[in-house]
Amino acid sequence: MDRTHEEFVALLADARAAVEGAGPPAPALAAFERLLAHTVEHFAQEDRWMAATGFAPENCHARQHAVVLQLMNETVRVVRDEARWPLLGLVIDELGRWFPQHALMMDAALAQQMAETGFDTASGLATGPLPELAITHCGGAGCR
Repeated sequence: MDRTHEEFVALLADARAAVEGAGPPAPALAAFERLLAHTVEHFAQEDRWMAATGFAPENCHARQHAVVLQLMNETVRVVRDEARWPLLGLVIDELGRWFPQHALMMDAALAQQMAETGFDTASGLATGPLPELAITHCGGAGCR
């Protein structure tokens, strides 16, 4: 999870640098699309881990993933179709503000759940007991 988060932060920084560059806007969109492609797999991986460790499909962590992906996809569409290039910078800034809190709260709660259930990322299996009731919140004590 930490490695995936480091990749996300690096790609976000690349997108920010491309937006701030003085060149044509197309490289900025390409950098954002690389961030989006990474984020699709990043969130899918976490969603698989949540499913394997006792989270309900409709938990708030997975819903937040869906909302962020919808925003990122819509940003690409609007920038490409309507040439609203400043939107890239706005969304990148918002992702930069959102991500640390998401990682500190929701992803930390997922990591704790993974540890408590003995989840092995290589096999995708939990060796410990799963919760009796599926987790519908983010998994942390503060999210109930």
